[in-house]
Amino acid sequence: MVATLTKIFGLEHLTLAEDVVQEALARALQTWPFYGVPENPAAWIMRASRNLALDVVRRQKTFRDKEPEIVRLMDRESPAPDAAIFPGQEITDDTLRMMFVCCHPLIPAEARVVLALKTLCGFSVTEIARAFLTSEAAIAKRLTRAKQRIREARIPFEIPAGEELSRRLDGVLQSLYLLFNEGYKASGGDRLVREEVCSEAIRLTSLLAEHPAGHQPRTHALLALMLLNAARFPTRVDPDGNLLRLREQDRSRWLQPMVARGMFHLAQSAAGDEISEYHLQAGIAACHCAAPDYESTDWRQILSLYDRLVEFDDSPVVALNRAVALAEVNGPRAGIEAVNAIQNLQSLESYHLLHAVLGEFESRLNHARAAAGHFRKSLQLAEIKSEQAFLAKRIQDCEKKASGP
Repeated sequence: MVATLTKIFGLEHLTLAEDVVQEALARALQTWPFYGVPENPAAWIMRASRNLALDVVRRQKTFRDKEPEIVRLMDRESPAPDAAIFPGQEITDDTLRMMFVCCHPLIPAEARVVLALKTLCGFSVTEIARAFLTSEAAIAKRLTRAKQRIREARIPFEIPAGEELSRRLDGVLQSLYLLFNEGYKASGGDRLVREEVCSEAIRLTSLLAEHPAGHQPRTHALLALMLLNAARFPTRVDPDGNLLRLREQDRSRWLQPMVARGMFHLAQSAAGDEISEYHLQAGIAACHCAAPDYESTDWRQILSLYDRLVEFDDSPVVALNRAVALAEVNGPRAGIEAVNAIQNLQSLESYHLLHAVLGEFESRLNHARAAAGHFRKSLQLAEIKSEQAFLAKRIQDCEKKASGP
């Protein structure tokens, strides 16, 4: 709705579009409990937003020259009170246009995902700040800077074409990837998984994959990665919210229809000769989903995919994940050697998973004291309560083992 109203008012009035939709939602909360939920809630909210927007148009001099055209667009005849004011496909196209606006290369990189969360997913500044472990003032500043850049650069409300489409599509995919990752493993807060964030990322990526502008192998690969990982949501934590490792998860509870969708899009991603890091990550996720149990996981294939992935992304985090796969194939000592060989390893010193991985390797070697030391370091750095509880339990187990019978 924000995207559709932005198309009418112009990108320079993005904040106005957000305001009228927010006010319409507030009115729905006030009136629906008394009068009942309308047959088409989305149409009701869009109609209320339209009426609020028209009031603004008729009040403000800013829109004096645009008023006839805006009123014409806003006053479209509808066949019934609850009928949609704008066709579904039109809203879909406007959403896609807004995706490309949010990810325009002229917008600062750190502001793109924040802008997408705010305008496309409806997240509040407070929610975004909590997700990124920063202050509301910092997030508000990023949003202000992004909107100011949109005005100054006169960024068009369009889906680009040709080479410009390819360049911008990579930015859109990266933002959607980061959005999903934030939900899949939250940066902080009480919950390890924020399924609503992942659902938004899947919804937006699905829209992109269905549109000619986004119907590319790398889009399908990213969607496959999201779906295959999201299929494991029911088993990532226990009923008390405690973290469950992959080997501890009940695979019979994995969402098989979502796995099937993921495999379908992975097959779609094989068109042409393009390969991206999303293809490789989706391939790794597919190996996990295809294994009936942990013991039958094809770790050699996973290691092979990680070997290729480091050619695309030589970051220490990818190298750490590769070390985990290597340890499954060649044993924990090989895993430790691989970790010690990571370039720029010191950049992971504040990354709690580095110490958790080393703790697991040492534990498997029956080095209980060394393992406990790594787990303690990881616990000091962990932000999520379920991870803290998991690490505390690992420390306790190691201490018992170290003290002997």
